[in-house]
Amino acid sequence: MTLLVDTSVWSLALRRDVRATVPEVDALRDALLGGAIVVTTGLVLQELLQGFSGPNVRTQIIDRFTALALLQPERDDHIAAADLRNTCRRAGVQLGTIDALLARLCIRHDLTLLTTDGDFALAGRYVPLRVWSAPGAG
Repeated sequence: MTLLVDTSVWSLALRRDVRATVPEVDALRDALLGGAIVVTTGLVLQELLQGFSGPNVRTQIIDRFTALALLQPERDDHIAAADLRNTCRRAGVQLGTIDALLARLCIRHDLTLLTTDGDFALAGRYVPLRVWSAPGAG
């Protein structure tokens, strides 16, 4: 399995003040230890760098992300992400612009999205997005 890990999971995993005990963070740890392939995109990296402060944390994030394959959206991805967002909006599901692009990248590259954001699971009802769920979860 190849995972695209959303900012929501990385943020929890990288926090030093609170030990995250959510299944998505455990799945990220397992994946990074060889249980799956983890990829990212510049948008996730940018969101993380904007959300954490301090030069040491910045350097650690950049260093960790250097080891991950970086997906680059193409023009068609942006077009398809807009269509995806519009499809979801018509169904009553609100996805932000960045979230729509992440969903599009997952669909195009046949990735599973690892996220704590429930909007993606809702979107997955209307578009062919595969969202990770804990083993045994409904």
